[in-house]
Amino acid sequence: MELLAKQLSTVMPTLRATRVWLHVLDEAMKRFEIGSPECIVTFLAQIAHESDECRKLEDDLSYPADTLLRMWPSHFPTLEMARACERSPEKLANFVYANRMGNGPTESCDGYRYRGRGLIRIVGRANYSAAGAALEIDLERQPESILEPRIAALSAAWLWKKYGLNERRSAREIVGFRPALAALDCLKAERSPEPQLFAPVPLAGAPNGVGSPSGERA
Repeated sequence: MELLAKQLSTVMPTLRATRVWLHVLDEAMKRFEIGSPECIVTFLAQIAHESDECRKLEDDLSYPADTLLRMWPSHFPTLEMARACERSPEKLANFVYANRMGNGPTESCDGYRYRGRGLIRIVGRANYSAAGAALEIDLERQPESILEPRIAALSAAWLWKKYGLNERRSAREIVGFRPALAALDCLKAERSPEPQLFAPVPLAGAPNGVGSPSGERA
């Protein structure tokens, strides 16, 4: 636990409620066999990036029109169309996530109900259902449960193992994070002289709606 606390403070230097997150992350990583120093710090760095060091556990989706054009170009080919969903999270989610990832049509409101939540974002009814089945929690009926620290940590670790990220040989094969490499350096592991910066890309090997930013998905 002392080593994990050191890794956590290195990867997330501004983390709040450190003791709470330390215990739930420790439980989650043990349950889903995230055990090597490199896997641990890369996992923590991914979480730090996606959740702003455990501060943001759900997507805001309150975007200006020009941002919508960039993030969902196939849904918003014109500025006029984007303005219809500007700064309207519920309307936006129900539109762009309709009939995808297990969601129903726009009027079902599944898009907003199953919007991106978690330390590593889960999006879409089918993905909530799969995560809930694995964790023996009814996330399809109570999707907001994933905002609880323990459930957020467990769902993130489940995704990590499910998509084979424990088997990646280095942090760069997944994302390539400066915090991950700094933590490895802290552990006296080899560090690249020119580490990459954060890259807003989905987890390697993960399907649409899992571990992805709130941008355009195929």
